[in-house]
Amino acid sequence: MKILVQKFGGTSVATLECMRKVREKVADGLKRADKVVAVLSARAGDTNNLLDLAGQWSKDPDRAECDVLVSTGEQVSASLFAMLLKDGGIKARSLLGWQIPLITDAGFGRARVRSIDSDALRGFLEEYDVLVVAGFQGCTEDKRITTLGRGGSDTSAVALAAVLGSVECEIYTDVDGVYTTDPNICSSARKMDRIAYNEMLEMASMGAKVLHIRSVEFAQKYKVPVRVRSTFNDDPGTLVTQEDSSMEALLVSGIAYDRDQARVTLHGVPDVPGVAAAVFGPLSEKGVLVDMIVQNTSLDGLTDITFTISRKDLKSTLGIMAETASNIGAAEVVHDVNVAKVSAIGVGMRNHSGVAARAFAALTQEGINILMISTSEIKIAILIQEKYVELAVRILHDTFGLDWDVV
Repeated sequence: MKILVQKFGGTSVATLECMRKVREKVADGLKRADKVVAVLSARAGDTNNLLDLAGQWSKDPDRAECDVLVSTGEQVSASLFAMLLKDGGIKARSLLGWQIPLITDAGFGRARVRSIDSDALRGFLEEYDVLVVAGFQGCTEDKRITTLGRGGSDTSAVALAAVLGSVECEIYTDVDGVYTTDPNICSSARKMDRIAYNEMLEMASMGAKVLHIRSVEFAQKYKVPVRVRSTFNDDPGTLVTQEDSSMEALLVSGIAYDRDQARVTLHGVPDVPGVAAAVFGPLSEKGVLVDMIVQNTSLDGLTDITFTISRKDLKSTLGIMAETASNIGAAEVVHDVNVAKVSAIGVGMRNHSGVAARAFAALTQEGINILMISTSEIKIAILIQEKYVELAVRILHDTFGLDWDVV
């Protein structure tokens, strides 16, 4: 049985007219495969509306009950689309996460997939040509409804593709693929035909919003080919797959940026063993994700520790750091929210030197000061003042020739 998994995002299912276009994509999928599993997000805006509703009813909404509430967005999409398919003569039915079941841990609001009953799914596919699955949701072993976090429908789709041996997982959205950078910032941005899993992981983690990072992790782990396409045209999109020699030949594949950054600095920190654990341990316990970290050279037994976090975590972080500073005898805590991160990404960096030097020189020539630097085998991330982010993206995109056609 040849199975194709297709996922449709919120803008793709926002209206009846949009869903009719989705029905055309599913019908086309049935021409290319024996069966189709269509994974749907909530309609655009529905999840935010439901979260607003929770905030009206409760000052501190219970996470488990919030999952029960927000998962109804996908339930609405799945049921409406199943009706539309049936009216179009396609044998279909909707399935919710708990009906499969898609089992997760109990991390309400950000649950992780543990198992999927593929035998049950195949049994449903024997009876129906299309299964319309509500994305973003699952359940615990004791049948408590969970959600996978914002963007979690991507993860649902890739996980289903992995357990069903799907020929490909098609992610349909309102863009026609993965670009070398944001085309809204850089008019010369070019759509890529292919991108390696590692590169897509870095781009997702560095701020690119095309794919949810956990879906890319799943795809890489289980070697699921993922194709990012538009619901609204027939462009073949971008294939996210294993790297090959042609990808390695390209020095840099893309430029990503992330405005959701805040910089926090502890001044006058005693430079003694255990101080880093004292600073970052409490943040970890509260679930605050720390990105870049810089510790200055010790002077007279004191040092400064600077790190970046998401702006949404700034308030809680400052509270934690105020207590930490008092405990360890640090002089003060300061912060800056007027920063952003720009990253150059490419598997070709493994085999080429001088990438960082070219990036730094290009930014220096335009008078852009570098505040912090973080690197990996295939990434250089640079923290700068937010007001320069669009200029920096265009400069790096041009510096590494990403507007050129690559054969």
